[in-house]
Amino acid sequence: MSTVFRHALRRFRGQVLSWGMALALLGWMIVSVYDTIAAQQENIIKLISNYPRELMAFFGAGNRPLDLFTPEAFLSFEFLSLAPVILGIFAVLTGSGLLVGDEEKGTLDLLLAHPISRSALFLGRLLASVVATLGILAIIWLGFMVAMSWSTLRVGELDLWGPLLSLLAVLLFFVTLSLLLSMVLPSRRLAASVAGLFLVASYFVTSLSSINDNLETAARFSPLSYYQTEEAFHNLNAHWLVGLLLVAALFAALAWWQFQRRDIRVGGEAGWRVPALALPRR
Repeated sequence: MSTVFRHALRRFRGQVLSWGMALALLGWMIVSVYDTIAAQQENIIKLISNYPRELMAFFGAGNRPLDLFTPEAFLSFEFLSLAPVILGIFAVLTGSGLLVGDEEKGTLDLLLAHPISRSALFLGRLLASVVATLGILAIIWLGFMVAMSWSTLRVGELDLWGPLLSLLAVLLFFVTLSLLLSMVLPSRRLAASVAGLFLVASYFVTSLSSINDNLETAARFSPLSYYQTEEAFHNLNAHWLVGLLLVAALFAALAWWQFQRRDIRVGGEAGWRVPALALPRR
């Protein structure tokens, strides 16, 4: 399994660097404008006070504009509130192509012809995706730390890992969900589309539930309802964090079980036949 892990991790190098450095640069830009915005605090408060409260609540700013000027609230509003959607694209594409990507290229059956078990292949690649996701978050953290050394915006080095750990749990949820969908749906594209649709729907349901009480019930089933931003800097809810990780582990276990029992396609997407519903061959 270690060989599979190292090989898969090498394949993730480009994605880790590109996603990590791009978002680290975005973080540097966000931090760099904090001093300018803070200097115009009174004028901005007057401007924001004219915005509908529903609009500010949708973007996670709450009902008190002054909160936007605390370092934790500023980072939550400008970056962390959108991070699950941005990095969710990476999570969905990673999970959906973790195994099925090679299968549709016609190389997975050749790989499994070597003395390697399906479990070792599955676990090695899944672990590599977890480490790659953590690597992206580490680069983002480093980017913020470097940027804050030149700004009046300050948060604790370890405090920033609170929301980042919550973000990690959300991303692993979507990695494993898209992985599971790739095992039961006929193509990687369909699996990524379904997982991506669920990601976007979760974002809107969670955001709109703060201004529409009728969506509170639906929001309980949204993973983003348990994503922590501003409050996680100093008071990370461990129950929500562990809950997301346990659901991700359940999805991974189901995907592993499905991968163990399914026939490996020798190339292409095999039309729209659903592998999970295929009848066993005699």
